[in-house]
Amino acid sequence: MVNFDNHVRRGHPVVFTLMIVFGIIEIAISGWLVGMYNSHHNYLSLAVRDRTRYILFTSSWTVFFSLFYLALFWHSASTGSVLTSVMSHGVFLFITWVLWVAAAASITSALNGGLDCNLAYTYCGQLNALEAFAWIEWILITFALIVVFFRGVAASRRGDGFTGQLIA
Repeated sequence: MVNFDNHVRRGHPVVFTLMIVFGIIEIAISGWLVGMYNSHHNYLSLAVRDRTRYILFTSSWTVFFSLFYLALFWHSASTGSVLTSVMSHGVFLFITWVLWVAAAASITSALNGGLDCNLAYTYCGQLNALEAFAWIEWILITFALIVVFFRGVAASRRGDGFTGQLIA
């Protein structure tokens, strides 16, 4: 049987760091857009304005809790903490996945799949970047959720159940 503990030990910080970095990028873009919309009231539609605010919340959620889980993983990855368990990671990643699928799909819908910047939309490049990075964040979280699911199956097979650790 193949032991993936070393892969998880190396991969967890990489994936969570990428989630944090792309989350910070989303905070920067959506925060700037929310600031512009609040100051100038020049949003394309109420849907774009509201969904940009939602992405600001979702990216803040992701950065805060990803930093928390990354710090916990570095501190006590294999010592048996409930917060570093497969179930804890799974619950966090599932909630975050739902938030991001809603964020990415809703901004895509509001922008009709993206904007053609040749038509001189206000903040066109920023809105297209907001949409693209939302989908990138969703892909990263989907990948992490799949890995946690398989680690949960492995923990269950070794007798730890879903409260077992990501690393045996």
